[in-house]
Amino acid sequence: MSAEQTPIQVPQLPESVADATVVALHRKPGDAVRRDELIAELETDKVVLEVNAPADGTLVDLAVAEGDTVHADDVLGHLGPAPAQAAEEAPAAGEHVEPEPDPASAEADEADAGDEGPEPEPVADAGSPPPPSPAVRRLLQEAGLSEDQVRGTGPDGRIQREDVERAQLAAGSGVGGKGDDTSRRPAADDAGRDSARAAAGAEPPAGGPRAAGERGTERVPMSRLRARIAERLLEAKQSTAMLTTFNEIDMSQAMALRGRYKDRFEQTHGIKLGFMGLFVVAATRALQRFPVINAALDGEEIVYHHYTDIGIAVSSPRGLVVPVLRDTGNASIADIERRIRDFAERAGSGKLDIDELRGGTFTITNGGVFGSLFSTPIVNPPQSAILGMHAIQERPVAVDGEVVIRPMMYVALSYDHRLVDGADAVQFLVAIKEAIEDPARLVLDV
Repeated sequence: MSAEQTPIQVPQLPESVADATVVALHRKPGDAVRRDELIAELETDKVVLEVNAPADGTLVDLAVAEGDTVHADDVLGHLGPAPAQAAEEAPAAGEHVEPEPDPASAEADEADAGDEGPEPEPVADAGSPPPPSPAVRRLLQEAGLSEDQVRGTGPDGRIQREDVERAQLAAGSGVGGKGDDTSRRPAADDAGRDSARAAAGAEPPAGGPRAAGERGTERVPMSRLRARIAERLLEAKQSTAMLTTFNEIDMSQAMALRGRYKDRFEQTHGIKLGFMGLFVVAATRALQRFPVINAALDGEEIVYHHYTDIGIAVSSPRGLVVPVLRDTGNASIADIERRIRDFAERAGSGKLDIDELRGGTFTITNGGVFGSLFSTPIVNPPQSAILGMHAIQERPVAVDGEVVIRPMMYVALSYDHRLVDGADAVQFLVAIKEAIEDPARLVLDV
């Protein structure tokens, strides 16, 4: 390696992560790059890490290809002097290393380029912009967009994650769910829908549509996150005595509260009022009343947590991730809603920090945003329980001896029966039901 060349290295990986996979290379050898410009994306079993240029210069070489496995401090490539700097240094060297270009060829090139005007950058390609990375192509496919529908703002016009998200928002179907009508779809609140719809769900099939009658197969490698999810789910099923209890919640009062205050809430706090914030607060109060639900088994010992860190399951292009809301016992509903929205947006763009996915004493998942009416969520070890929310559906129910139509939601609590007794699990779920059906309980803490 020349003394003027700077190595581009894999950053330090989190303590629990051994290696990473190169999922996208955003520049190629010979490209001029600027300091902090994105060079590569690395996928671990938790998050996507970005590798940026350490300085201005020219990318001399790449030592890896997309799909390669790398470790901390591995060299991805080398950065040489910037083109202008190299041009200044060449005469000072006093020696002729490369032959000068043929003047006739240069004149021919200039003549060819003259039809389209001068090129603003010597490294720019006169043709189409560089193709998007595999991760961005996946986002395009999930969003139902073609490359010509999205204006790329990356180097040489390359389409980046932010460009796809911007196009989704313009179409009313991106992160934030602005195109949804709550009155038309009472099954999901804004915050819950946004958190699970962060990027339109899990990984789609790699291939496109097939011709009628075609009987083909295709094998694609699992992403690191998908493999990790599979490993943890199997571990949970094999290592816990899992049981699920169910109840149903009349959402009338919660919906009335939201309808009464949603505009003022948004004006005051700059975030929409959803149901997820109410459920997080209700779960926090219930965890404080039933600390065994918030505890964990460690060998033959029970670890009781004197805090509540609640994970919120969020769907992303790479699969399910569970960022953690820290210290929910000291957080307001507005703060909770704001943090959930932030998690959803950054999960869609792969920008969640590794520390935000660690720990957690309890988890909430909302399958209702996808239309799920009834399900049994799987406990997220080493936690002891998980709450599953579902779609809100108008159903006939008996109230004071009369049949009335109410917006109802089934809720499920899956728990590790080795630690949690059925009585605690049932009472915990009833406590959440009572708090949501009478939100004043959350204020009065009764």
